[in-house]
Amino acid sequence: MKKPTIIENMSDLEKSDIVTIEHPQCSKKSSQTVNNYEYTEHESSGSRWQDFKDSFKRVDLETLDPNLTRAERAALATARAPLKKNLKNRHLQMIAIGGAIGTGLFVGSGASLRAGGPAGLLIGYGISSSFILAVICAVGELAVEFPVSGGFTTYTARFVDESFGFASNFNYMILWLIALPLEIVAASITVNYWGTPKKYRDGFVALFYVVIVSINMFGVKGFGEAEFVFSIIKVITIIGLIICSICLVCGVRGSYIGGKYWHHPYGAFVGDNAGARFKSTMSVFASSAFAFSGAELVGLAAAETENPRKALPKAAKQVFWRIALFYIVSLTLVGLLVSHKDPRLVGTSSADAAASPFVIALVDHGIKGLPSVINVVICIAVLSVGNSCVYVTSRTLAALTDQGFLPKKLKFDYIDRNGRPLVGIIFTSVFGLLCFIGASDKEGEVFDWLYALAGLAALFNWASICLCHIRFRLALSSQGRSTEELSWKSPLGVWGSWYGLAIIICVFIAEFWVSAWPTGYKQMSNRAIATNFFETYLSMVVVVVMYVGRKIWSRNFRFLIPVSEIDIDTGRRNSDIELVKAEIAEDKAYIASRPWWYRTYAFWC
Repeated sequence: MKKPTIIENMSDLEKSDIVTIEHPQCSKKSSQTVNNYEYTEHESSGSRWQDFKDSFKRVDLETLDPNLTRAERAALATARAPLKKNLKNRHLQMIAIGGAIGTGLFVGSGASLRAGGPAGLLIGYGISSSFILAVICAVGELAVEFPVSGGFTTYTARFVDESFGFASNFNYMILWLIALPLEIVAASITVNYWGTPKKYRDGFVALFYVVIVSINMFGVKGFGEAEFVFSIIKVITIIGLIICSICLVCGVRGSYIGGKYWHHPYGAFVGDNAGARFKSTMSVFASSAFAFSGAELVGLAAAETENPRKALPKAAKQVFWRIALFYIVSLTLVGLLVSHKDPRLVGTSSADAAASPFVIALVDHGIKGLPSVINVVICIAVLSVGNSCVYVTSRTLAALTDQGFLPKKLKFDYIDRNGRPLVGIIFTSVFGLLCFIGASDKEGEVFDWLYALAGLAALFNWASICLCHIRFRLALSSQGRSTEELSWKSPLGVWGSWYGLAIIICVFIAEFWVSAWPTGYKQMSNRAIATNFFETYLSMVVVVVMYVGRKIWSRNFRFLIPVSEIDIDTGRRNSDIELVKAEIAEDKAYIASRPWWYRTYAFWC
């Protein structure tokens, strides 16, 4: 029988320092650094059909020492998960950008424009982009050091608190689990543009559903290749829309538009006074959070990446710039081309809910054919985000089980010989059948409530990542360790995470105020106010209930893990600190020898 290590095709440094396990009670303990956990890889039976059937069998792993604590078992279980490391640098780059471009940009931006106006739209997305940079740099640093199963979803229980980790992990899982039917429902809304008869719309939903599930059954390599293709299509489309929109604003087709929709009688903001305008701007954050969901995906994919030390830093730094370019520039142009008072925007009229602001802009300028192309790309965006939904949810469910947050008897930690968390994929796919609710007369209402449940969940997850990074750095300092041992350091440092955490907390406070006392609340019934609050703040209520419930159930009322007790070694990829420092010094020397423009590019990109 052949017993290969999980990671192949890596640099000498990576090969010598894969997944360090440094725990005295570990059943795999050795006098030297343990290389990667080994597992039995079955040889071919000679029959393709038999090999196919065998690929669904579970990978056998050695039983962990029963004397380990719950936290120790969780750290070791996630470190040794037999996921296939088939994602290459090009996959990770496209996952980073593709995971954040979906119906939130193509469709949801219409609701944001209507709610906040063109200026409110830009302010909301602009602030969101600024703390996204801090979040991605933080998760990049942590994921390079700890490329374990579940990625950053495991860090909160490890660096902050077990109950906080429980609430945070379930929050993230629910976000992506809900997003799968949400995205497919959005596709069913989009095909209304072609006047698709209701009896055929179910066929479109079924088609999208089958494609998404089928892709994930090909394992992480199938996911990566599909995401690579989908993301290229979306990026090319956004670039084309930007160029086309600039031409339209400048009057290439018709008269010059400029800032027409920013002035009277349209207005840059929604609201008659400063308070109303502030509230309308704050209302954009919930939709921007949903739209940016997926930017952190690089941190989860680290466990299945061939060489995360090389691929992750580049992907992490470029995510912000790509998002800022594609979102900020395209939404600026949309605000110049479409009035926030346009009745065709999503949320204004159920009859025309299929029209995105991009399509409205093209139709208004008499451009034929292209609006249908954009609607096709929106459908592709649904496949891309839906693809990510199954991937993320199945991996998160496996990590939740490894951490002891879900019962073992549910088998969510079942990983087959192709590296697929099979039970997690099946569960997510079954839940995705909710997409067929698109045939219901309550379609718009269901869309709103699913959107509310997923919206602020992303903000909470980003705040958790920043907090984990802060706690990790504090633990390093408390235990007499230095950041010099890190393979890659966030260019913003720990202060970037403090900034991201502070801004997100401010957004939560502002969103609470806007939700509890919306514009015109004095004329609203109590039922209407309550509905408005929960449509925005529902996800936070779920998090609080889970956190308190876990505290009571576990009887662990300690607020935070003392920094001196935080485990900063189990699962780390690199163990030879001196070798790490030597390679880092070599990289720095090379960059220092290059021109100033190259040094600037290397720092930010």
